[in-house]
Amino acid sequence: MNLPLSNIKVLDVSQIMAGPFCCMLLGDMGADVIKVETPGVGDQTRKAMGFRLKGDDSGGFLALNRNKRSVEIDLKNPAGLEAFYELVRGADVLVENNRPGVAARLKIDHATLSPINPRLVYASISGFGQTGPWSSRPGLDLIAQAMSGVMSVMGHPEAPPVKSSVPIADLGAGLFTAYGILSALMGRAQTGQGQYVDASLFETALGLSVWESAEYWGTGGVPVPIGSANRMSAPYQAVRAADRHFVIGAANPKLWKALCEVIGRPELVDDPRFVDNAARIRHRDSLIREIEVEFARRPADEWVDALLAAGVPAGPIATYDEALVSEQAVARNMVLEIEHPVEGTTKALGFPVKLWGTPQQVRYPAPLLGQHTDEVLAEFGLDAACVARLRAEGAFGAQDAEQPPVRKRA
Repeated sequence: MNLPLSNIKVLDVSQIMAGPFCCMLLGDMGADVIKVETPGVGDQTRKAMGFRLKGDDSGGFLALNRNKRSVEIDLKNPAGLEAFYELVRGADVLVENNRPGVAARLKIDHATLSPINPRLVYASISGFGQTGPWSSRPGLDLIAQAMSGVMSVMGHPEAPPVKSSVPIADLGAGLFTAYGILSALMGRAQTGQGQYVDASLFETALGLSVWESAEYWGTGGVPVPIGSANRMSAPYQAVRAADRHFVIGAANPKLWKALCEVIGRPELVDDPRFVDNAARIRHRDSLIREIEVEFARRPADEWVDALLAAGVPAGPIATYDEALVSEQAVARNMVLEIEHPVEGTTKALGFPVKLWGTPQQVRYPAPLLGQHTDEVLAEFGLDAACVARLRAEGAFGAQDAEQPPVRKRA
């Protein structure tokens, strides 16, 4: 059964996280993703993480590059560019995440490639976008979280600045870029023309700041850190039970009343400090102190069960070793086992969106560097003589990519 993007060919000329994540999402939906890598080096993430598995590639690389094929092409070599342009002619999408200006120097920018293939959807992911006074700055998830305002509201009041440990600017940029690419492909179906998709980590982080911007424009007050609480409702945060913290979300009058009944404090419903959501937000600290007095009487799991029975959203705070083996994660196939030619059986996160009519599948594990070079070149119309000539001219580096060596660690 064909997946929705099975007729789409993607050139992944990106590395690290945002671009590879975007391309993996497209690959999971069936796109033929061809990862174009520097000969002998490849994506920096292949070596970036602080731990290794059996082979030369890191766990982080494996996590971001399934459902892709790898080709080695030296884009700084004229013969390499010749080969790359042949791939461009047959591609639908290209994704790159160089700093603005680098693609132009390499002669792989949109202005160069669009005449070669006017139907190409060309996507760039950068720190701050292709225009504006900050466009030339280096872009990292940390920098985007800081300069977008996100870090200013993370953590607890009076504590040092913290960022989201989950790299929301990087991963969010990958998601937004995939959304932009799919929109551009739908537009191309009507016009026959590709277009340029310009995404950035900064705009991603700012664009996700929905509650914070609404609070600022609505009240004039600059948002500050509020720990695990919610800016728009209370109680909606972590609370302390007898043994540990858990989370609750009594975000409307019905749920607030039910929570008060569960903890044996029905009088709190009519307390002037907590009479409506706006009052509960204003008096959040007092509210949490009142209810934590009751929560301290029993363990967290007992409170979660009691609250859920009353219809109040509540849940334990899981660590990853708990979340990954939870009955819900298992039921939803959120942990996959993938066979890799070097690593053997590896685990990976599953597909967070399910297509019931055309369910996704892992067609390829994360590729070895240059594993599919000759295979892909042949599919794009380069005959054996042409490939031999390009190889002799250094297009694919010094290493013969037809049979990449399998290097195992003890």
